[in-house]
Amino acid sequence: MTATPTPRLRPLIFGEVLFDRFPDGTSVLGGAPFNVAWHLQTFGQQPLMLSCIGEDALGEQVQAAMQAWGMDQSGLQLDPHHPTGVVDVRFHDGEPQYEIVADSAWDFIRQESLPPLPRNALLYHGSLALRQTVSRATWEQLPQHTELPRFIDINLRAPWWDAPSVAPLLHHATYLKLNADELATLIPQAADTEAQIQQLFADSALQYLILTQGAAGAMAIAASGERWHVAPEHTTHIVDTVGAGDAFSSVVLLGLLNGWGMAQTVQRAQQFASAVVGLRGATTRSMAFYQPFIDAWQLTF
Repeated sequence: MTATPTPRLRPLIFGEVLFDRFPDGTSVLGGAPFNVAWHLQTFGQQPLMLSCIGEDALGEQVQAAMQAWGMDQSGLQLDPHHPTGVVDVRFHDGEPQYEIVADSAWDFIRQESLPPLPRNALLYHGSLALRQTVSRATWEQLPQHTELPRFIDINLRAPWWDAPSVAPLLHHATYLKLNADELATLIPQAADTEAQIQQLFADSALQYLILTQGAAGAMAIAASGERWHVAPEHTTHIVDTVGAGDAFSSVVLLGLLNGWGMAQTVQRAQQFASAVVGLRGATTRSMAFYQPFIDAWQLTF
């Protein structure tokens, strides 16, 4: 069985764009949706990123980076009242911890400032960008503009989520990605991971669940019950794990957009995520990093 192909769909990416600030003083452009859009642009998919930045120096850096990368900026709004988002990243036992600044520009993505949206789109978003009423209200209007499947990437960042706000995302997802800890947090009443998976499918119209499991790799599960498991092929030099899940999501989206089989999709997603942990932060402006994947996957654009 292969994943349902969605040819000629344009990725529509909704959510945060920000800078990750690291203890060594470096700052890297990021935000889960932006990371996904950045990778998809490099892989020739021309994503439309819907977000908001401040009219400030960091916002100018976002615009310059998107222009240099050839990204469509028509969905990037400017806010004179709220700053471009930042996240302070700290590490505890090698795992990143995030301090996400409140009332950032990406909390104020406005419906009236959206560009014309593609009718044929695959919508990607996380849960974090829905923490504030303005961006959430805009997100709620998106299905009225497009007939679209949804790829939802759950990111439970305390204190910016609660169960009532996340429940509708699970119910309406076509494709859902989350990690094992997030699955257990969202469905605590189930006895174990298997019961949690079954409950998730029972309560939604979900077609595919992508469950990431850290060093153990990842698993894709279809509503039919078919499963595909992938593990890292070799030990990777790890700089940090920031953005590894976003890298995985971007290649799953790439596979869906190009009609790859799910076995091939998750294998390639794992390969790419294993490479991204060798970067400082989630993205790089080096085409040399991406070229081996473009060549191996025979991407043409």
